[in-house]
Amino acid sequence: MRKISLLAAAAALCVIAVPAQAADVEAGKAKFQQFCATCHGATGHGDGPAAAALKPKPRPLDDPEWQASVDDAHIKKVITEGGPAVGLSPMMTAWGHALKGDDLDNVVAYIRSLDD
Repeated sequence: MRKISLLAAAAALCVIAVPAQAADVEAGKAKFQQFCATCHGATGHGDGPAAAALKPKPRPLDDPEWQASVDDAHIKKVITEGGPAVGLSPMMTAWGHALKGDDLDNVVAYIRSLDD
């Protein structure tokens, strides 16, 4: 019985001791420029070159009030499933086919850095 509890304790320590890999804001910026800047602008202000033709206009992602009102899961859902998935504009394209895993986490980290 003692061996099992020592093994369980050792396993728990291994899980605790391995920190989660932090998202890479610079890598996220590069993906943001590739997929999002056309509409949301290079700095996320909602002023990309395609924004003038869109109704409604793209959300300014650098707005601190908006940043405080949403969690990362919401941002990921909008990116991967598109605006209609959360009751937003159908003009917001779903990027789940192109942005997944670390790339998606990195883009969210970059978006979060915009209100700094």
